[in-house]
Amino acid sequence: DSLLNVCMDAKHHKTEPGPEGQLYGQCVLWKDNACCTANTSLEAHQDQSYLYNFNWDHCGAMPEKCKRHFIQDTCLYECSPNLGPWIDQADTSWRKERIRDVPLCQEDCEQWWEDCQDAVTCKVNWHKGWNWTTGTNQCPKGAMCQKFKFVFPTAAALCEQIWSGSYRYTSHHRGSGRCIQMWFDPVQGNPNVAVAQYYA
Repeated sequence: DSLLNVCMDAKHHKTEPGPEGQLYGQCVLWKDNACCTANTSLEAHQDQSYLYNFNWDHCGAMPEKCKRHFIQDTCLYECSPNLGPWIDQADTSWRKERIRDVPLCQEDCEQWWEDCQDAVTCKVNWHKGWNWTTGTNQCPKGAMCQKFKFVFPTAAALCEQIWSGSYRYTSHHRGSGRCIQMWFDPVQGNPNVAVAQYYA
């Protein structure tokens, strides 16, 4: 039970999940039971959000069809109360806990890669190694900007490496009850509740 319906101890998370009537945009999926506040959900959609001062456009403008996956990834991370089985200790100043090896549904990962393959970045692991001297992330000296499809040759590489192992690529399909969906239809209920129960 301690792994179910919980919020991780991190920078912007509420201490306990609960309803949030005013969640913004793509985060609205979690409004019935969320670990994020309305303000966090709004900031998740900003290009230069105060959440982490992270700039998606560090190698030029990220295409919108790609950016929506990063917004969805942020919404899942900030809002989902169903990541308990994968919460792990974190050794950073800004959070005590992180997620590790969350089993992502194959379609969610493949679509992310598909829509982002022509976006451009200079780093494989976006958690560390940036140049933060300006207050926002810039490419480290000598790092080349290249298309995602060269930096992340497969969907699995993208999902598993970009946030240093937060996600695990699986061959499980959406609706199988064995993988976490970044995207779902809230009218049908949240499928990740059952997935967390299965792994817990």
